[in-house]
Amino acid sequence: MAEIKKILIANRGEIVQRAIRTIREMGKKSVAVYSAGDKNASYLKHADEAICIGDVKSVDSYLNIPAIITAAEITGCDAIFPGYGFLSENQDFVEICRLHNIKFIGPSVEVMEKMADKSKAKDEMIKAGVPVVPGSDGAVHTVEDGRRIAEEIGYPIMAKAAAGGGGRGMRLINDESEFDQLFMAASSEALAAFGDGTMYLERFINNPRHIEVQVIGDSHGNAIHIGERDCSLQRRHQKVIEESPAILLNDETRAHLHAVAVKATKYLNYEGAGTFEFLADDKQNIYFMEMNTRLQVEHPVSEMVSGLDIVEWMIKVAEGEELPSQDKIKFRGHAIEVRITAEDSNTFLPCPGKVKQWFVPGGRNVRVDSHVYAGYVVPPYYDSMIGKLIVWGRDRNKAINIMKRALNEFEVEGIKTTIPFHQKMMDNEDFISNNYDTKYLENYKSLDDL
Repeated sequence: MAEIKKILIANRGEIVQRAIRTIREMGKKSVAVYSAGDKNASYLKHADEAICIGDVKSVDSYLNIPAIITAAEITGCDAIFPGYGFLSENQDFVEICRLHNIKFIGPSVEVMEKMADKSKAKDEMIKAGVPVVPGSDGAVHTVEDGRRIAEEIGYPIMAKAAAGGGGRGMRLINDESEFDQLFMAASSEALAAFGDGTMYLERFINNPRHIEVQVIGDSHGNAIHIGERDCSLQRRHQKVIEESPAILLNDETRAHLHAVAVKATKYLNYEGAGTFEFLADDKQNIYFMEMNTRLQVEHPVSEMVSGLDIVEWMIKVAEGEELPSQDKIKFRGHAIEVRITAEDSNTFLPCPGKVKQWFVPGGRNVRVDSHVYAGYVVPPYYDSMIGKLIVWGRDRNKAINIMKRALNEFEVEGIKTTIPFHQKMMDNEDFISNNYDTKYLENYKSLDDL
C-alpha cells in the first residue's frame, strides 16, 4: 500500500489537535474541517489547511458525508482519520471513502458490520471463543419472546438496544412484573435515538467493573494488545475517569484477558485500532460486552504506560506497515485520565460559554489534550468535553498524587467545569482503595456526596 501523504481529520475538538500533532511529527500534511460553530477553534491554525463544511448542526457538518468527501478531494487528501464519534463507525462513510479512493484509517466495512450490532457481535465472539454474558441468542423482536428468554436466562436482566450506545435504549429489569413496561420503554428509546428499536437481553452482572483491552491489527494478519484499562467510574453510562493498568485484575486474569482480545482481533482479520470492552464480576470472571471499532477517548492512558503512539500506528497500519511483535512492547507504571467537561460538578449539566482564563498544568509525566484557550467560546451544539488531563506515575499511588497536584494547578475561569469533581475523587477513600464499580456514582447528587 502506498505512503499516506495528506490526511483529513473528520472530527472536532481535542482529538483534532491531538491528531495534528502526530501527523506533523510523521512528516505528513493535515487538513482540519470545521462547522460554522467551530470557526474560532485553535487547531484550525495548526493544521496545514482548514475548510468549512457546513452550519453548526452536526448533521449539516460533521455528519455531512458529501461535504467531507468534497473537502478531502478539494484539498488533495489521500486518507481520512475519523477520530471517535460522528462518522468513525459509519459503514456507509467507510464504503464511500473506498469508492473515492480515499483510505479510511480504520477497519473494513465487513468487520465494522459484524461488530456494530451488539447481538451480531456477541455471536461472532462466541465463534471466536470469547466468554460472553449469558443472554438472548441474537435479537429479540417481541415482548412475548423476550419474557420467555428472560425466564430462561434468569433475572435480573438488562435489555439493550442492538444498535445502541451511550447508555440509551437500556433498562434494568429486576423481575417478570417489570418486563413488559421496561422492555417497551427501552425499545421506544432506541427507535427514537438510533432509528432501530431492536433489542437483545443479557443477564445483569451485579457490581461489575468495566475493563477494556486496547488492540491493533494490521493487514498481514498480526495483532497486538496495548494493555487494559479500567473505565468503571461512569456517570449516566459515560466514562469520567480511566486508568491503566486495571489493578483489580490478578496476573492470571490479566494474561487471559489479553490473550482473548488478541485472539478475537485475529479472528476478525481486524485492521487498525479497536477496543474490546468487558465486564468483570467479583470473582474475576470476564464477559465480552462490545467492541468499539475506532479510537477511544481514553487511549492516552494506554500510550502513557506503553510508550506507543496509537494514532501513529493507526496511520502506519493503514499504509500497510507490519506491527511490532508483542514482546517488543513493554508496560511500565500507572496512568490515569480525567475528562474535563464544561459541566457543573454538582449537576453535570452543560455550561457552555466564554473561557476567560485557561491555564493548564505541566511538569514531568503530565499531559493535557485540549483545544481550548483563553477567549475561546465553548459552543452549546456539541459534546461538552473540553479536554483530558492524563498523568503517569511509577505506581497508582504516585499517579494519584501527580493528578492531585496537576488538578490543583488547572485554572479555568468564565465557565463551570468538572475539575472540582475530579479533585474530590482523588481524595475519595473508595477511589484510593479501588473499592467501587460501574454503579458507584449512580446516587451522586453533589460534591458533598464524595
